[in-house]
This record gives sequence, C-alpha cells and structure tokens, in this order.
Amino acid sequence: MAQATGRKSRVGIVVVAYNAASTLVDTLDRIPEEVLPQLAEIIISDDASHDDTFLLASQWGAKASAVRTTVVRHTKNLGYGGNQKAAYRIAIDHGLDVVVMLHGDGQYAPESLADMLAPFQTGSADAVFGSRMMVPGAAKLGGMPFYKRIGNRILTTFENRVLGTRLTEFHSGYRAYSTELLSRIPFEANSDGFDFDTQIIAQVVNAGGRIVEVPIPTYYGDEICYVNGMEYARDVVRDVVEFKLATKGFGTQEWVPTPEEYAFKEGDGSSHASLLEMLRDLPPSRILDLGCSGGLFAERARAAGHHVTGVDYMEIPGVRERTDRFFVVDLEAGIPAEVGDGYDVVIAGDIIEHLARPVEVLKQIHRVLRPGGQLLLSVPNFGHWYPRARVVTGLFGYDRRGILDSTHLRFFTRSTLRRTVRAAGFDILQEDATGLPLGAIAEGSSTPLNVVRRVDAGLARLRPTLFGYQHVMRLTPHAEEAIFAEDVEAQQAVSV
Repeated sequence: MAQATGRKSRVGIVVVAYNAASTLVDTLDRIPEEVLPQLAEIIISDDASHDDTFLLASQWGAKASAVRTTVVRHTKNLGYGGNQKAAYRIAIDHGLDVVVMLHGDGQYAPESLADMLAPFQTGSADAVFGSRMMVPGAAKLGGMPFYKRIGNRILTTFENRVLGTRLTEFHSGYRAYSTELLSRIPFEANSDGFDFDTQIIAQVVNAGGRIVEVPIPTYYGDEICYVNGMEYARDVVRDVVEFKLATKGFGTQEWVPTPEEYAFKEGDGSSHASLLEMLRDLPPSRILDLGCSGGLFAERARAAGHHVTGVDYMEIPGVRERTDRFFVVDLEAGIPAEVGDGYDVVIAGDIIEHLARPVEVLKQIHRVLRPGGQLLLSVPNFGHWYPRARVVTGLFGYDRRGILDSTHLRFFTRSTLRRTVRAAGFDILQEDATGLPLGAIAEGSSTPLNVVRRVDAGLARLRPTLFGYQHVMRLTPHAEEAIFAEDVEAQQAVSV
C-alpha cells in the first residue's frame, strides 16, 4: 500500500474495547497473518473497563512481536464515540496514514481486514465501511434479529435521503479512514455516544470524502449490547436533521463544519441581489466592497463595468482574481489610509451587525466617500417574525447565518437602523426589504415554492417591519451646511 509520494502507507488498527475480557484476545488472534506485515501499529483503547480487558490487552501486546502495539486505558469511561475520538487522535499523532476500527467484542470479523484495506491500496477511497446489508439475506443468515434488520433499513433509507447518499448501511461499526480525511473534519466535536458513527458519515460527506462499502459477514454472539435501540434511533434522526439544517444556516452545532467563505446570496430578492439591482442604476463607478469574503459579489460588479476594491478580515483563495484591489482589514480597527478615499460607492452588505461600534465604522465610510457618493447597506431585520417567534416561545438561540447568525454583535430593527445611519451622518435615499432566503433553504422552482415566494414577497412589501428578512438602504452623506448672515451680506456687497 503506497501513497502518491511513493512512500509506503502506515496502516494501523484501532481496537475499541469495553469489558471485553472474554473476547478481546480471540479477536486479536484472528487478525490474518497476511495482514500483519502491512501494519505499522495496533492501538488497543480500553474505555475504563471493570474487568481484565486492560491486563489481557497488555499481555497480548507484550507478546505481539510482529507489530508495534500501543495499549491505552482511560481512567474515566469516555463512551463509544469518546473512545473512538481518543484512539483516532493517537493514530494521527503517531503518523499513521490509514486506520481501521475493530470492536474488541469480535462482532466484526478481523478476517475481513484485507477487504477493508483494499480500496486504500488502489487509492479509490478516503473511507471504507463494512456493510452487512450489501448481500441480500446475509444479515438474516448471520443472526441479526428481525427488528434490527427492519430498523437498520428504515434508518439507513432516511439518512440516505436527508444526506443525499446511497449507502447500503449506516450502522455498521466496521470502519476505516485515511488520517488525512480525519484531520480535515471536526470529529472530536462529535457525540461521545453511539451516534458518533452517524455524525462522522455526515462530516465525511460534507468534506467530499470518497466512501467505499465492502460486504462483511454478520455475526451476533454472546457479546453484551450496550445500545438502547430507541434512544439510538432518536439520536441518529436528530443528527441528520441537525446536519441538514446547519448546512442551510440553522443552528450552531460544533460538529458540523462552517465554511470560511460567506456565500453569495442568489435570487429570491436577497440582499446581495437587491444591492446589485441598485448598482444597475449607476454608471461605472469606483466601489469599495467592505467584507467582500471570496469576492463573488465583486466579480459580478466588475462584470457590470465597475472598479472594485475589496477588503475583509481574512483572505479567501481567489479573492484577488475577483477584485481589482484587495486589502486584509479588520474593520473594528477602522478603514486604513492605504485603502484610499473618494469612492463613488461603498458596499456594506451584512457587515455592520458584526461590528462592536457600527456608528464609528459608518462615520469612516462617510469620510472615504466622495461628496454625493452612495453607501449601499443591508442589515438583517431582528423584527422579522422568525426571531420574534424564537423569543416568544422561549426557543431563542443562534444560527450559523441569517438574522440570528452567531457572529452578530448587534441586532437591528428598521427604526434602530434608521437612527444608526442618521447618527453616522447619512440621509436615506431608498429603502427596501427582502423576503425570506428561500433559495438557500429549498432548491428548485416547484409550483408550491414559487407560491410561497410570491406570498412572502408580498407580505414583505406590505409590512416590512414584520415580514422583511433584511433591510436594504441606499444612503448618501448628509450635505447640510450652516450659512451665516454676515457671509451672505459680504457676498452681496462684493457682487454690488
């Protein structure tokens, strides 16, 4: 088994064990002789067993001269998922490239290890799952109880539909992962329970990992089952629903990765679409795009003939190609002089709600605009029915984007936004409200979805303070001057 660099891959086996004294040694002895030369290490992780699991593991490891064996005993029970986290962390720290998980109770056949490793040898997989359901009838012949077969199929069908996968089984504990993949996903934020296995599948899918399934035999013996079936089913259903909602912006589950780049909001009268519509009324202009993220908005503005300078607190790959100029700027510290001034337009799309001192930043925007220039501003509406309902029902919590984005430091209603921009020295030229971001929540253009879009847009126009998802404003610096009588008299005297 070799990597693309030509170096031989370092393969390891992780054995998770809990009160497995009666089965552990037999399971380890069943590791095929032809597999042992491929192994760089066997890691046996005892999850604070109450029997002789650790002692027997240590004795077996001392005799295993063919392969390095690391035996670990946790002084506190970490749980099935927690034990995996600890073992995978050891595998990564020890420099293994591929790690296969075996259960110390022997439920998953060590004789199938060669099949589990084969896809890594061809470079066709980032994760390999053993499936008891690939071969019709195999699970029944292996002694899997009828209620477990039915439950397995129902849950797997549901999980496939929600996650967009086509796996034959989600609930096998026979897994193998490349440590490069494990290093790219936040598996250590997963549950410590049995639903860890479901969460890590969602993470692998989200990371674009290549999953290969291989058929494995089914075995049900005298091992003790620590899984509460109903609780497990509840947890995995909750997990896949949470994952799907989190990818749509709802909730802040740590185990679901958050993309670094802020997505461009397409269609549905979104704030970005509204800002682009406002730009269409303007001739080619010098634009300062604050919080430009990856430059997707700037790219569209440039295509319309505008010259765009982008700034953001971090540099997303590709942003310099999508902007005419780019600066890494922390807006909390202000707009630096090198960004320049005299801009025709400043774009602040969904920015000021992330700032501790929005008025101060708006005043700085005032200074970098030319006289008569425009600020195009969008801000989520905290008066929208969605956060109102969350507050009234006692279910207030943050999401990963949208009105209740967990990175928001300020909340605005229409009235507070009006006061804020006026305090910063701006006059309001135009004021709009967008509807729900249905394009981000549901894909496609079905008739029911189009009806919802039209109704929501109508309600946003009718009562923007309640149904407007975001407020979008076109602003210009207040140009009021104080004219003193003596100056007028002096001018009149000169003209005479």
